[in-house]
Amino acid sequence: MFRPATLLRTVGHRVAFIIPCYNEEATIADVIAEAKGRLPTAEVYVYDNNSSDRTKERARAAGAIVREEPLQGKGNVVRRMFADVEADVFVMVDGDDTYDLSQVDLHVAQLIEENLDMLVGVRRHEDAASERRGHQLGNRLFNVVVRSLFGKGFTDIFSGYRIFSRRFVKSFPAVSGGFEIETELSIHALQLRLPVREQDVPYRLRPQGSTSKLRTFRDGGRILWMIFLLLKEVRPLSLFGAVGTGCALLSLGLIYPVLIEYFETGLVPRFPTAILSMGLMLLSFFSFACGFILDGVTRGRSEVKRVLYLASGLPLAMEPAEALPVAPAAEAQRDAQPWTG
Repeated sequence: MFRPATLLRTVGHRVAFIIPCYNEEATIADVIAEAKGRLPTAEVYVYDNNSSDRTKERARAAGAIVREEPLQGKGNVVRRMFADVEADVFVMVDGDDTYDLSQVDLHVAQLIEENLDMLVGVRRHEDAASERRGHQLGNRLFNVVVRSLFGKGFTDIFSGYRIFSRRFVKSFPAVSGGFEIETELSIHALQLRLPVREQDVPYRLRPQGSTSKLRTFRDGGRILWMIFLLLKEVRPLSLFGAVGTGCALLSLGLIYPVLIEYFETGLVPRFPTAILSMGLMLLSFFSFACGFILDGVTRGRSEVKRVLYLASGLPLAMEPAEALPVAPAAEAQRDAQPWTG
């Protein structure tokens, strides 16, 4: 049940569960029931992504607000959810009933009290059978890649359990179409240096009848491509600087024996090598120039994102809480007191 102490900390804030779904008829009702049990004042939205089973019917019967997104892919669903739903706090969780929501009310309270913009649930496997070794290895590798490229990372970059502030949701561009959306969410927070936290969340085995939609190699390749694109967008000077440095070193390595031979004989018999070396050095200069130009563009885009973030509302702890109902006796006593204003 909802803890009274948590209720006092979340009063006056609209909380919305947003659940992306694709063929989750076996589990969606349980997810909705757990969400409502922990946060009974919250609205629960289920966004169906062209399910071929009875996901929508089960979600409606469980009391959720059901909407549809025809563009296939989790990223497309998240983009629609972020655009449509209005709330102060957004709890995003998968509809496969693998995330334990027993602490979600405390996590929402923590987001509000600490003025966080995102809280990420780090999956802690309750059962060894729920831990797919290939996915765990890939998760760790991607975490290392993000940390090395962007200077900071997360313990579980692919977690589907996240709690957001309104400012995060309404300033997030959401360009991804598939499962790479979690990577984009994480890098958006890193780019804007937003306050985030991680909390352990029990992760359980998928119930019988529920199957994973993640394809290891296909989706892994799309995530790598997304990381490359985001590196180009967020840190172009680092990317093009690395390319330029590589071209310059290769150029110097090719031209070195040509120069030695020229100083010894006064001849340049290997013109193709000299021309290739010159071309690589020019490419190095162009790469550095692109990096500096795009770095200026990136700074401008970051400033625009920051302005949109600041314009999307006050911090959660500063937003005025709604007035609580006053008992008739207390109201009469308050009105009887002399006015001292």
